[in-house]
Amino acid sequence: MPQHKISVLIADDHALIRDGLRRILGMYEDLTVVAEAADGQIAYSLARAHNPNIVLMDINMPHMNGIEATRRIKSECLLTKVIALTIHDDEEYIYELVKAGVSAYVLKDIESVALINTIRAVARGETVFDTTITAKMLGEFQRIARQSIPEEPLTRREIDVLILIARGKCNKEIGEELFISEKTVKNHITSIFRKINVNDRTQAALYAVKNRMVKL
Repeated sequence: MPQHKISVLIADDHALIRDGLRRILGMYEDLTVVAEAADGQIAYSLARAHNPNIVLMDINMPHMNGIEATRRIKSECLLTKVIALTIHDDEEYIYELVKAGVSAYVLKDIESVALINTIRAVARGETVFDTTITAKMLGEFQRIARQSIPEEPLTRREIDVLILIARGKCNKEIGEELFISEKTVKNHITSIFRKINVNDRTQAALYAVKNRMVKL
């Protein structure tokens, strides 16, 4: 029985890289290059036309980058797996490509045998991220998670104080208007600064304006 070939689409804007990858993959009987693309838009179109098992996807390409191309391919070519093959190991690139649906993320300095093993593993339904990439990916997910944690809400009294800060009132004036002592005003301001993560009254006033607590 003839061996099933793993069909591969190469997407890279450098002809030399595409030629080198095609030559390497051509050395293995179980792999076949069905198409090549010099930009993300073409990669997306060719993926729809050929439905390859694997797309080797660069990130920085003209017309459409690899992240957007991956996102579109994964939304329409449900059986196609994408391997990010790039020079970039930046956390944000890794995070965005993982969100887009890549099954592996490898750097272009990977050895040929390791790349072939990655293609075969992904074709079997596995995901492949080396330890360095995994650590950076987890770091970026944790950073995003920390940013998404909601800030501690201001109390009604703190909102009143913040509004008066935004209106340019000094501590004494705030205390007189709210019938509280200046010391209590200072305590509220300390709490407000901590909760909204600002360092001075100007930043606090800008926060109030941005969040539509007061109008300019």
